[in-house]
Amino acid sequence: MLKTANIDELENKKINKLLWQYALPAIVGTMVNALYNIIDRVYIGHGPDLGDHAIGGLGIVLPVMNLTAAVGMLVGAGSASRISICLGKGDKETAEKIIGNSFLMTLLFTGTLVTLLFIFLDPILRTVGATEETFPYAKEFLQYYLPGNIFLTMCFNFNSMMRASGYPAKAMYTMLIGVIANIIIAPIFIFVLKWGIKGAAIATIISMFIGLCFVMYHFMNANSMLRLRRKNIGLDPKIVWAVTSIGMSPFFIQVASSIVVFFINYKLRTYGGNIAIEAFAIANTLIMIIIMIMVGLTQGMQPIVGYNYGAKRITRVKETLNYTIKVGIIIGCVGLAIGLLLPEIVVKPFNPSPPLAAESAKALRIVTLMLPLVGFQIVVTNFFQCIGMAGKSIFLSLTRQFLILLPALFILPQYFELNGVWASIPVADFLATLLTAMMFIWQIKTFKKISTSEIL
Repeated sequence: MLKTANIDELENKKINKLLWQYALPAIVGTMVNALYNIIDRVYIGHGPDLGDHAIGGLGIVLPVMNLTAAVGMLVGAGSASRISICLGKGDKETAEKIIGNSFLMTLLFTGTLVTLLFIFLDPILRTVGATEETFPYAKEFLQYYLPGNIFLTMCFNFNSMMRASGYPAKAMYTMLIGVIANIIIAPIFIFVLKWGIKGAAIATIISMFIGLCFVMYHFMNANSMLRLRRKNIGLDPKIVWAVTSIGMSPFFIQVASSIVVFFINYKLRTYGGNIAIEAFAIANTLIMIIIMIMVGLTQGMQPIVGYNYGAKRITRVKETLNYTIKVGIIIGCVGLAIGLLLPEIVVKPFNPSPPLAAESAKALRIVTLMLPLVGFQIVVTNFFQCIGMAGKSIFLSLTRQFLILLPALFILPQYFELNGVWASIPVADFLATLLTAMMFIWQIKTFKKISTSEIL
């Protein structure tokens, strides 16, 4: 059995301390995608000759950014889960093969997607809700952002594998480096050089590259437990399938999110016009932060569950799940409190006009209503992914997005107009949580029949 101090912690350290040891760096990692976009929105809101429509343009590009992030999660989340299981079995050789395959998979998948997005950029932006006022800003941002997206995708993927191989703190620092760089560089390009939204995109790309350099240095360092070796860079069909079969769950979650945001923007444009789309871009910032914290929490859970699953320590797996659910619900309660009590404070940094500020605050009070339930839902959904039950995870994710939220978006606005669009989000969260709870109860009953010496 492969043994290091980090691996020994996965087996023996107290769960609550171990979860936060892994979750805090993971939260930083998942927040990076959101923070790049949020930082850009805040600076653009104060930028010269920009304002509300520019913020709306950045909101319009979010589905496209989610789509590129989906490719990152397809490889990164799947690789991290498989590496954790391999380390639990003491199989370092296969873990390093996964790293090599993941490198090439990221290049191929991201390169193909970015090429397609460039070819069809104009119709895609029109489809996801760009208006005459927001289209120029959205297009200009993506024209500069997309070529450098490979830096963010590669950084995200290898950061996930770094965390899974027992370096959570180091993973956190490497991701923070890129965000801090963006905070410093973006205002120079936007305000000093007066490059506007183009400057925000270029600053983001440079920051991503800086973060990637630090991550890749780790995997090329002879002192790292797992390394990226030239002999392992390739496409082994078994490894590709092993990675993508688990990574499909977060991939479909992100793709579904992109599709749903398109329909939300379409309905907002129909019932509220530009101001509603711009309000969603601002209100969605808090939702995005809370969701990314929850996802980071579950990614912190992943190496603990994955390793102990591979090592057949079932009691420890269940203890981790129960504690993570409690934390997820608490995070949701914090998001709800902020949305209900402090919406004006959330809106203010974006420097919106008074009408936009009022609509954004109203939207926040509605869309945050079910966040505590979302905490439970996300933890349980991702737990199925951690233990290799990707089918259940995908089913729960797609059910929420397609079978519940989409019908709500078409039914509720007919009766409540713009408020119906806003209300469709918490309604979908509530119904999806009920379904998740039923599958969770069934799974817990199954666990009780399993002895601690058996695989789940």
